[in-house]
Amino acid sequence: MRRIIVTGSLAYDYIMVFPGSFQDHIVPEMLHKLTVSFLVDTMRRMRGGVAGNIAYTLALLGERPLVLASAGQDFGEYRAWMERQGIDTSGIVEVAEDFTASCFINTDRNNNQIVAFYPGAASYSRHLSLEQLNLGPDDMVIISPTDPEAMVRHADECRRMGAMFVFDPGKQTPRLSGEQILAGLHGATVLVGNDYEFAMMAQATGRSVEALLQAAPVTVVTRGEHGSTIYDQRRHEVYDVPPAPVERVVDPTGAGDAYLGGLVFGLARGMPLPVAGRVAALAASYAIERRGCQEHSYTPDEFAARYERVFGRAPELTQGSTVSSLR
Repeated sequence: MRRIIVTGSLAYDYIMVFPGSFQDHIVPEMLHKLTVSFLVDTMRRMRGGVAGNIAYTLALLGERPLVLASAGQDFGEYRAWMERQGIDTSGIVEVAEDFTASCFINTDRNNNQIVAFYPGAASYSRHLSLEQLNLGPDDMVIISPTDPEAMVRHADECRRMGAMFVFDPGKQTPRLSGEQILAGLHGATVLVGNDYEFAMMAQATGRSVEALLQAAPVTVVTRGEHGSTIYDQRRHEVYDVPPAPVERVVDPTGAGDAYLGGLVFGLARGMPLPVAGRVAALAASYAIERRGCQEHSYTPDEFAARYERVFGRAPELTQGSTVSSLR
């Protein structure tokens, strides 16, 4: 049976809103001894982390992904919620001595932000291994941003076991060395990144963007509201994928993760690449319409109906093969 394994980070996002303006409380000539405190009106703790966001989209679409990641002593509620969504959490290791990675975001009335990120238990992910899963050629692994050593290790394990893998360096791109990026690229079935990340990868590796576009059988470049482009090196085809209309732009955070979840769902179900790209675009639009990365919801039937309204009929969406289109 084909399995989808999601590696990457798990985190809590603490979202705070300051009703004033940060600049009104900062004395420019005293920046060398800055001490400020902001009384916020609201705070919400929201589930996040790239692996959690991707797995959530896959579960909404009808898959049961397994997440391989590390979390902290405060992860119990998050784990229970993931299991209720149909996500296999058996690969999540809880580190009793630390907290789940946490991002503290304080936003003022002018949309300026002060952000603090604590990696916490995410650093333990470098010790996790895919080996015990006994993966094979029909399984698909998503290698998404987490500890760089973990990303390189998982890519190496996929190559040794012959499993397909998607390499998405994402927000870890600036932290990855050129050698680590090339190690992740080697043997990847699919390479995913936005246009800025491809430029950073080119700078770090010394390779041109054009060379990176040919580094995997399938390469996907996302461009936000301008859609995405899928390069199929096997068939020498290029597909321009339009963005899905968004009913109301609320928060783009997490849209890239939802896109990747939708893309992998389409690939795993054997959909043609243009259809898989449109599924990804629509999944991203749902995330944009709600604040938070896992606050939106839909059933597979609701998703299929909206897809037909936006892009037209796609029988593959409800009758897709269970054999990946990447083999």
